[in-house]
Amino acid sequence: MAEHQDSQERTEQPTERRKQESRKKGQVPRSKELNTMLSLLATALGLMILGPSLVTEFAGLFEWALSFDREEAFDKSSVSIRFAALMQSTLLVLVPFFGVAVLGAFAGPLAMGGWSFSPSAMAFKLEKIDPFQGLKRLFSPKSLMELIKTLIKFFLLIGATMFLFYCYIDEILALANQSWTTAFDESIGLLLWCLVILSSTLVFIVMFDVPFELWNHNRQLKMTLQEIRDEMKETDGRPEVKGKIRSMQREISQRRMMQDVPKADVVITNPTHFAVALKYDERPGAAPKVVAKGRDLVALNIRNVAEEHSVTVFSSPPLARALYGTTEIGQEIPQNLYLAVARVLAYVYQLNQSAYGEYVPPPEEISLPEEYQEQYGKGVNEHE
Repeated sequence: MAEHQDSQERTEQPTERRKQESRKKGQVPRSKELNTMLSLLATALGLMILGPSLVTEFAGLFEWALSFDREEAFDKSSVSIRFAALMQSTLLVLVPFFGVAVLGAFAGPLAMGGWSFSPSAMAFKLEKIDPFQGLKRLFSPKSLMELIKTLIKFFLLIGATMFLFYCYIDEILALANQSWTTAFDESIGLLLWCLVILSSTLVFIVMFDVPFELWNHNRQLKMTLQEIRDEMKETDGRPEVKGKIRSMQREISQRRMMQDVPKADVVITNPTHFAVALKYDERPGAAPKVVAKGRDLVALNIRNVAEEHSVTVFSSPPLARALYGTTEIGQEIPQNLYLAVARVLAYVYQLNQSAYGEYVPPPEEISLPEEYQEQYGKGVNEHE
């Protein structure tokens, strides 16, 4: 019972597949406070860079908008045309500033969680209007954190606003006694510093909100032990399917191996339990290479293929066992076995060069080096 309960607890870290699936559903970590702070900072940066040009452009627009003669003042069509031209010019002047603000709005999501567009996240889901799910979300750790952040933000902004009024009250009141161009210029500067200070207050919230959102997102993606097992089965395949794949791979490997047996120079056998096919490329520095090997039924197939294609089959139980145990398919034989294999190849060469029916005496008993004697050379006879 306890084991069943433990397997249902989400105690395991999410796998990469789980993270990718959640991202496809639009479930990525997001921090509204980070987005708000970066948007305000981008707006302040836009005012800092574009502020002087904005003042100049708006001063020219206001001067043009307020400069008209008596006839234009009483001409209704002229007023509407002038107003439309003023709105168009104002929008064109504000486009670069709005562009910087939009970049700031996108910077937050890109910095945390990256870009993610998921049509499934915009689809209608019945659970979104489920009152029980709504109550569950209302009393979740995320909702509690949102309440705490709202209260902290409220007090921080109230404190920052009171601080700004205390610091700039004289400058704000002095705007009424200045010319409109000077007042406009000064108000842009005041607005810039107000935005910077208000944005800075959000840094304290962001320092706690970003780690919390990352932790909460990871907590929601955590998996149970059973989910881990199910995913491993889906990813790696069920045992019976994996066994079938391995069986097919062995069959394909054996077919490829059998295709190389006719190219071999000799097949050294046990003679019934082991068979190793060797190919010698007479290049400088080259050594005989194992092109096929097997035991029992595979060894029998190698011998049959060799006999069908007139490849010499040579019986040497110790050498066959040593080659089978020390060399993989495609590898050259060990240097310690060069002499023993060379004697076999010399015999095969003489056999191939002899006239039909001519007797070629086989080499005397082929002995193995001392390091192979105990494992492959002792207790080996023709019937093993």
